[in-house]
Amino acid sequence: MNDFDVIVIGGGPAGVQAALAASSAGLSVALFDENPQAGGQVYRAPHADMAAYGDADREAGDALRRVLGSSAVRVFLAHSVWAVTGDYRVDAVGPEGPLHCCARALIVATGTTERVVPFDGWTTPGVIGLAAATILLKAQGVLPGRTTLVGGCGPLLAAVAAKTIAGGGEVVAIADIASSADWLCTLPALVTRPDLLAQGFAWWRAIRRAGTPRYARHTLERVEPVGERLRATLAPCDASGRPVAGARRTADVDCVAVGHGLVPSTEITRLLRARHRYVRAAGGWIANTDRDGRTSRERLYVCGDGAGIAGAAAAAAHGTLAGLVCARDLGANDAIASTAAIEAARASHARNARFGRAMGRMMALREGHVQGIGADTTVCRCEDVTRAEIEAACMAGAQDVNQLKAWTRCGMGPCQGRSCGDVAAELQMHGVPGKTRESIGAFSARTPLRPVAVEALTGTYTYEDIPIPKAAPL
Repeated sequence: MNDFDVIVIGGGPAGVQAALAASSAGLSVALFDENPQAGGQVYRAPHADMAAYGDADREAGDALRRVLGSSAVRVFLAHSVWAVTGDYRVDAVGPEGPLHCCARALIVATGTTERVVPFDGWTTPGVIGLAAATILLKAQGVLPGRTTLVGGCGPLLAAVAAKTIAGGGEVVAIADIASSADWLCTLPALVTRPDLLAQGFAWWRAIRRAGTPRYARHTLERVEPVGERLRATLAPCDASGRPVAGARRTADVDCVAVGHGLVPSTEITRLLRARHRYVRAAGGWIANTDRDGRTSRERLYVCGDGAGIAGAAAAAAHGTLAGLVCARDLGANDAIASTAAIEAARASHARNARFGRAMGRMMALREGHVQGIGADTTVCRCEDVTRAEIEAACMAGAQDVNQLKAWTRCGMGPCQGRSCGDVAAELQMHGVPGKTRESIGAFSARTPLRPVAVEALTGTYTYEDIPIPKAAPL
């Protein structure tokens, strides 16, 4: 039976809570996630061979998975959703092959993609994203490197550095684009979540005890291989992230872990033609929603960081809110999807989002940072498109990102622009007079939403299995 009242795409805290809320109201619910276990990035499940330890994120993730496992939600893990149609048919590929499900309503909780603003050498082996480093540390118990340099912006700097140190690795330095004053400005929002503030202080205590220097207002300028190691060059930068004159610092390391914030994943809502807007502080393009997650398209909802960066705690509350509102819209059990329950979820989301949105502003794309990219630096690593090629297309008349895509192949690779789209559009905005991020637009979303092997859809066959129609009579 593949017909459901609600399909939820995304198994992080937002998606799981949305599925649980809708299911508790008596709806039949299916949950899809491409990972083998639910939890998302923050509550990523560890490998089975990893020893148990008292990490708060792991405990919260285990609790979330237990509740999901004991619920009536039909869970499709290790399934990549590659197509969604307007009648809310979802096509996916999993361990047992392809399948499709249909639903009356769709809740999108697909989270974010990490942003890395390109610099010379950012595609060198050994340079990884902060999110990738987190996966290694949390899910595999593997250090990014024996010696690591951590760079970029936002709270993941401290998280990755502290976990690397706790795992026995050495963090040679932290290069933070933000200043100490920038962090102090977030304090009013941080005190609303004393638990997370305490966690942050614990990370920085561990970092200080290890003697790891933090270079504020510094950015990665270059990474180059030196023998079997990497040499990272750090440059001072201004408040916009643009490198400025001043002494450069270098560090020889095994790994460079870098990240410049998060970009909401909007492929599905763009594919379904929901209305969107560009909000820099929220991470970029987000679907237009009301306070409960309803989009401009009937019975299509968005929750979690995919609706704007607000953090894991806010994502969970937002998921509960979207699930309850969806249940009410579909005429489900009013005792569960009551006004009081919805108001409580709204209040929880608003309270937790204040902290997360402050962190989102710290990770917002900085215009000067993008303007500091070198002319010969690769922007689209899938298709090896450089900044100079993007600017040449702009000078030749490319007026929006889809025209840029057609002329340069930027965004045509396996990631379909998830890695390069934000930066390429920012460069084009500055390269075409009078343009804004709204008028530049976003890459058109197309199926397949994720790379899918042809054999996964067709199965095993020989040419003899292909039906050949008889020739028409002359």
